[in-house]
Amino acid sequence: MALRLTLGRSHPQPCRLKAVYKMTTITSSRGPTEVVSARRTELRDVSDIISLFSHFTEDVFGRIDVMHLLEKSNLSLILCNEKNEVIAHAAFLDYPNWNITDQSDWESFLHKNYLNNKCTPLNTLFMHLFVAKEEYAAGCSQEIIRRVFIAIPELQFILLFIPADENLEPGLESVFEKMITAPGSAVDTNFTLLVSPRHRYHPQLHVRKARLEDYNDLMPIWTRQNETLKETYSEYFLADIIEHQDEENQAVVCEAGDTAVGFMSLCSQVDVSLFHACFDLGPFHGLCKPHPEDVLKVSQEPSIPEGEDKSNQTSQEAESISSQNVERISDQDAAVQKGEVITISHTELLLDYITHKDFKASASPLLETEEKDTFHPVYRGPSNTVCIRLFCIDEKYETRSLDFLHYVFKLFPDKDFCIILVPHHVPEFCLIQSFVRVVPYFTTQLGHELYVFHRAGLLKSFNVRRATTNDIPGVKMLIKTLSLNESILNDLKIFTLARRDPDGTPVQAFIAEVLDQIVGISVIRDEMDIEYIRSHYNIEDFIHFNHHQQEEHGRLYHFALNPIFHHYTKHFLKEILRLAHKSSLYYPIYPQYEEGKFQNPCAHSLTSALHYMVPVRPRRQIVYPLEELGINAPSEQVSKDQLSYSLNHINRKLITESKTSINSRIVVVGASDVGISFLETLVFCPHLKFNNLTLISIHGLPGKDLPASKHRRFLINSHCFNDEDYAQMSLCSWVNIVVGKMIGINRTAKYIVISKQRKVPYDYLVLCMGQKYQVVSPTGADVSKLPTNRDVLSEWPQRYTGKVPSNHFTLNDDQDCLKAMHWLEENIVNSEGNVIVYGNTIDIYTTVETLLSLGINGSRIHLVQPPLSSNVTCLNNSEIESAVQEALSEAGVSVYYDSILAQWSKGDDPDLITCAAFTTNTKPFKLQCSAFFSFAYRTVDYETFKAINDACLVFDGRLVIDTEFHTNDVSIRAAGSLTKYSRKYYADEWTHSNFNSKEIGFELATSMLNLFDPTLKPFSKPPEGMDSLIPMYKGCKIKGGVLPRGCNYLHISKPEIPIHLDVELALSDHGMEMITGKAGHGNYFRMHINKYSMVDSITCFSKTPFPVSNYICLYGQHEHLLNDLHYRWNEGQITDLYSYFREPWSMAIYHDRFIDLKKELRQILLSEQLSSLRHAKKLVMKCKSEEKACLPESRVRTEGKHTQVSRFQLRFPQILVMSLTCLGAMFKEIFKEHRSNTCLEGPATAGTGSVFKPRTQTFTQRCKRRAHGSGVVPVPSARPFPFGWVPARAASTEPEGPRGAPREGHTAERLRSAPRLSAADSQVPGPPPAAEPLPEHPTDEQPLPPEPVLRYLHRHHPHLPMYARAAGERGAGGRAGRAGL
Repeated sequence: MALRLTLGRSHPQPCRLKAVYKMTTITSSRGPTEVVSARRTELRDVSDIISLFSHFTEDVFGRIDVMHLLEKSNLSLILCNEKNEVIAHAAFLDYPNWNITDQSDWESFLHKNYLNNKCTPLNTLFMHLFVAKEEYAAGCSQEIIRRVFIAIPELQFILLFIPADENLEPGLESVFEKMITAPGSAVDTNFTLLVSPRHRYHPQLHVRKARLEDYNDLMPIWTRQNETLKETYSEYFLADIIEHQDEENQAVVCEAGDTAVGFMSLCSQVDVSLFHACFDLGPFHGLCKPHPEDVLKVSQEPSIPEGEDKSNQTSQEAESISSQNVERISDQDAAVQKGEVITISHTELLLDYITHKDFKASASPLLETEEKDTFHPVYRGPSNTVCIRLFCIDEKYETRSLDFLHYVFKLFPDKDFCIILVPHHVPEFCLIQSFVRVVPYFTTQLGHELYVFHRAGLLKSFNVRRATTNDIPGVKMLIKTLSLNESILNDLKIFTLARRDPDGTPVQAFIAEVLDQIVGISVIRDEMDIEYIRSHYNIEDFIHFNHHQQEEHGRLYHFALNPIFHHYTKHFLKEILRLAHKSSLYYPIYPQYEEGKFQNPCAHSLTSALHYMVPVRPRRQIVYPLEELGINAPSEQVSKDQLSYSLNHINRKLITESKTSINSRIVVVGASDVGISFLETLVFCPHLKFNNLTLISIHGLPGKDLPASKHRRFLINSHCFNDEDYAQMSLCSWVNIVVGKMIGINRTAKYIVISKQRKVPYDYLVLCMGQKYQVVSPTGADVSKLPTNRDVLSEWPQRYTGKVPSNHFTLNDDQDCLKAMHWLEENIVNSEGNVIVYGNTIDIYTTVETLLSLGINGSRIHLVQPPLSSNVTCLNNSEIESAVQEALSEAGVSVYYDSILAQWSKGDDPDLITCAAFTTNTKPFKLQCSAFFSFAYRTVDYETFKAINDACLVFDGRLVIDTEFHTNDVSIRAAGSLTKYSRKYYADEWTHSNFNSKEIGFELATSMLNLFDPTLKPFSKPPEGMDSLIPMYKGCKIKGGVLPRGCNYLHISKPEIPIHLDVELALSDHGMEMITGKAGHGNYFRMHINKYSMVDSITCFSKTPFPVSNYICLYGQHEHLLNDLHYRWNEGQITDLYSYFREPWSMAIYHDRFIDLKKELRQILLSEQLSSLRHAKKLVMKCKSEEKACLPESRVRTEGKHTQVSRFQLRFPQILVMSLTCLGAMFKEIFKEHRSNTCLEGPATAGTGSVFKPRTQTFTQRCKRRAHGSGVVPVPSARPFPFGWVPARAASTEPEGPRGAPREGHTAERLRSAPRLSAADSQVPGPPPAAEPLPEHPTDEQPLPPEPVLRYLHRHHPHLPMYARAAGERGAGGRAGRAGL
């Protein structure tokens, strides 16, 4: 019978605890019902939880710090009603809720003091808190307990200790039952132990063979989950499978009550040879039974074919399963029932499978070129596996899917493996979360993922304990074939002998065992650099440091676990945290710098637990001017230089969080800044795990070379990523690296062709190759006929199609630069001959400077520049250009302008250029040539163009995309300088080249995450007409490098279409230029402030190095935030911008969380504005009520010539005038708040005029008219009230104070303390005074107050001494304060 490998589910939702559960109806004790949903507890719920506390809470659970409890709990759930109101909460931990015994010792405590105790750390949690609305307590307690059992399939018991003299609150009485104490135990005199067993809420399912009568129960489930299969096979497909069962084909169902709720079809006839060709099955003995003729031997050092990256010799398995193992556990089910001892042996683990495999969380495949290049074991034995052909289960019971396998292995007692094939687009569901994903070969065309489960994985006697000396022989057997076995054994011996490292760091080792067999080993140390981690990584995205003690942080050094028990990895980690009294574990991955070689992840140990940990994003670091900071400098512990590493993390809360596995094959072509940014964004999604990320690049990943290598100076730097960034990302741990060049795309079969005709399949293809320098072809003009540029310009430039001479260089990445430098050192540096640098991009200057730094005399360097295509030069700054030309002249470099390459001639060696001829506007010239560097022609690579064009992707000079990065193929996206927008947008001048590449990569990843991330809400459709506009990104464009004379160059600018600087300066709305120093002196600093007072561009040209990362932070900041830069510049206080931006006040601007400060201050301003509006509304309502109360009695009675006035006649106008006086002051303050927002938001809120227009009448005059109209006699003494006119900034009625005092928008306190107008102030006779504009800047040099910045840093960064409370107070009044921090 043909094997049908189909999964009977379409898109099952992964079992993720952070998702909201389905609605459930509960009934209150008084009768009304409430529809509730369950979700993970969040910090915003703390106040709601506290509000649910009752007098029972402290009596039963003790005094609870809710924040601390949430931070340390393994699982905490909230029940919310339809109004999203919290009505119940419960928190669960893996140790008792009262301090009865040590958390690492509770299991023995229970066995000693209670009868019939089956509780183990694997199947037990303790309730530490339960609160609920009183009337819903009973229903909520049952619902939460049920949800917990659903969420954690291994859980069997929930325990609760309560004081012996306390009664359980009514809501929990129906949930728990009392456990019986052992005879002679005195524990019940102090505490009572209650238990809630699984079988009462979510019992295990009964599994049996399928019968035809199950069809009616199963068909609705089948149809609901996969309509496609029903249409494909027929309505009675299930009935046919059930009816035609035999020994090799079985069908089973699981039932709840008497109803079938799940179905599984199995086949024992499996052609495993297909899997051998597609998957790395070495760790599973090829899914075959052992045979004497098996060929398992592997050479000690398998060759790695040229063009492969060794970093991908990775896998997630730490153990291989031997044939002996398979035989010994074949009867494990019976053995478990009888209590027999089962031997689980450890196989020969192929050394090279493990050398680097465990660093690869995604279990990426080995890179192969041809079958002959890589050894494949040969298995002669029969198949040892049973295959799940079809599977479906009701969503209510899907967490119990593993219950099927107990019965499956009973049906097939001679099989030890169960496998299932899953399409790539299907997310991991609950069943296969317990399986091991098998590593596919990257060239496999099979469109499925293979998952394997061994029958020994059903054993529940998985125990974790501290290691002892007696465990050393067992550990040796476990790790004998691991490359780092000696390191693990040494650390284990250190623990057994001294418990500490030689440097005094505490060490702990733990053993995992099943049936007394050691199946896992882990070694941890106390984390001694926790302050460094806190300051260099965004670890606070996952934990709150205030609730974790120093000794609760640990570093994971070793972790090895037999893959049979791979699904117990998280439990192993949970037990390590509990037994070691830790709350967090960290695992660093260090890079290995090998110049010119491929990059391998080189860490001090291996770990197969990386799969379950989350990568932590690094934090941008401030380059501190330590001398200027003095006592405010950060501590050495934080600022010390050490080797950068990628950090991975796990804590108690994350143990019960399940990542969503994405098996879709995402192939990225090109290791450009856009491609790296795209991969970085995907990798650092903490709740997603991409198993099939592949990068295809000519030279593999960047960042392989030693830091500060000289060859990197050949090309200009975009400053998107540096060596430290690559080390802290460790992309090789998550991404498959394929070294090669794309030469074809097959859109129908969905694969790309790379070098040597290798095929790489994809589900989504991302093209990020960018444009590259190409070999420009000589025009072929005969220089003997004295041609000019006019004669050849129409044929230039063109791509050279012949064989490229060996001394011709086009530099596009670090590897090209390294190759060129080595060639120069061998052939040019110590010999004679000219070096020609040809082009007109900025790279020509950096290349000339690098050649000079290599020791090549300037007289041997010839800089030849072709005609410009526009009037904008590469530097676009006449002063810097003059300085560069002067430096070239001093170095003896010859410069030629408007020259087009006409010929290059070859001497005796046809592989070398010996002479090059150029045409000019006048007469041609020739140059002797020993090396030729070409930067004259940058475009899309020809092979790339051919692959794109042959695939029928729209190409119009560049690859055409829309605003969502789509090409004309829905499966292919593209970004970067390779692309251009479709002509329908009428924006041909704007391409991705105009924007920041890192931002483009991030936006590309964000657009694709909508396809995979179940937590994201779908984007709403843009308004009609908006979809025809291209997006305008905000990140700055950066280029920097070292120019001639060794001057460091940096240019930061906004995304724009380049225009000549002189033209830009002539614009009426250009803004302000600030320039200090001279380019010729090597201390030039230019800053452009635009019309909105925002930093628009920065240009630096300095002989001394400067902190580039700091200056990048200045872009887009308002000048007020830069210590009133505009005022100080106009007052002549700034003579050197380099020293100005080294002052202590600027450190806050460079802080990576300064953006959070700005947002926080804006929220304060908005909240105060809202509160002011509410208060004003109350005043108006009060005035209206007063008016209504006054009018009935404000009647005028005339007696002869005398008029009588009501007693309320004077009261009403006075009340109204007083109230509206205060209201006017409030509106003035709101207006000032509105203007103050320009400091934080820039042009969006910057105003130039008044918000309120002046009125022609005063308020009292209008009152008089109204009083006459109602018969009320006006009061002669009433004075006009100037309400309704609020001129822009000038009409403030409050005193200005000393010049230089704090102004609006600089502090939140400024708004809180704003003076209000009094009634006396408002009653000024006559019209409003004329608006007199305030001086543009105060003259006093008193700085802005430091309170808001320091208060923010006190709260969010207290571990740095310079931001500590005492240091901040000292700095405010000392040097830092005077500088304006």
